[in-house]
Amino acid sequence: MSHHLDSPIARQDPRLDITDLYVFRGERGTVFVTNHSHSLAGDDVPRGLHPEGTYEFKIDANGDAVEDLTYRFTFGERDEQGTQTYQVRRLAGPDACEAFAAGTLIAQGRTGETVELDGGGRVWVGKAGDPFWIEPDVLHAVGRAFQEGTTIDLSGWNPEEAKNAFAGHTVYSIVLEIADEELLPVAGPDRGLGVWGLASLATDAGGRRPINRAGLPMIHPLFTQLNEDLGDWLNTNRPVEDLEVHGETVADMVAGVVRAYGTAENPEAYARTVVGRIFPNVLPYTVGTPASFGFAGWNGRSLTDNAPDVMFSFAGNIPVALGITKESVTAKPTRTFPYLPPAS
Repeated sequence: MSHHLDSPIARQDPRLDITDLYVFRGERGTVFVTNHSHSLAGDDVPRGLHPEGTYEFKIDANGDAVEDLTYRFTFGERDEQGTQTYQVRRLAGPDACEAFAAGTLIAQGRTGETVELDGGGRVWVGKAGDPFWIEPDVLHAVGRAFQEGTTIDLSGWNPEEAKNAFAGHTVYSIVLEIADEELLPVAGPDRGLGVWGLASLATDAGGRRPINRAGLPMIHPLFTQLNEDLGDWLNTNRPVEDLEVHGETVADMVAGVVRAYGTAENPEAYARTVVGRIFPNVLPYTVGTPASFGFAGWNGRSLTDNAPDVMFSFAGNIPVALGITKESVTAKPTRTFPYLPPAS
């Protein structure tokens, strides 16, 4: 799992869980995707998007881990056919940080239909196949190692029997494609952006409670499988606070694994390098370039990037492979909008 059902708060209502965030080059511009409401949660839970929630793409344009631009989605109740209405608002400048700023309405539509935006962008929301893959035995071994400060114990695992735990599963996807002409004035001369997704829920007191936040992939599988309090904490603060709030805790976990392997002369120094790269937990992307989340660098994330191998190996300073690839995904992503695999 990248962020699938990653904390107690997210599991209370999987509609608010962000299973994955993707940012990549599309046919017309930059594509932002968050997936939610995973079928792994079961049949006896509400599906779709929460009518009292807000779903946001947060975009930082100057590297300070504070959003300069927000695209906010809100949804109506599901009808008898499972369809929902939605609205999309654009919030720029100081309003991008404000939970109740009105912003500018840029789209409204219904799930399952493509909505065109002024300026060449477009929106699609609906049920799709999950493009992510994970091997559960490797996943759990990694989580245990980072919790206990040990090597990753795969002694009873046979790579030839590796399986994708998410094969055939579905999600509810929010897909937003924004034309370069809108993003480039925000990104500045280097075309660089930092992106994260945020799902929040209205409270009885009239506020909004952050439920799930996603930037870089695999942060939660690495550090929170056996530490659910940390899972909740990582979801509720702002990215600009990540290093101060979580840096020491996560550095200790990384140093424990690296020390157990003996792959660095100074495990603590390596851990600080890891923490300095993953916090603030924001996905970097350069507008107009092919996305690639790989060993050579992190520039957005395509629907077929092997994020688990990359992040497990990086954090542990040791090669870690799942034994499966994008070929284990039952339905394949496409090169045309809305890009997600069809729901099986």
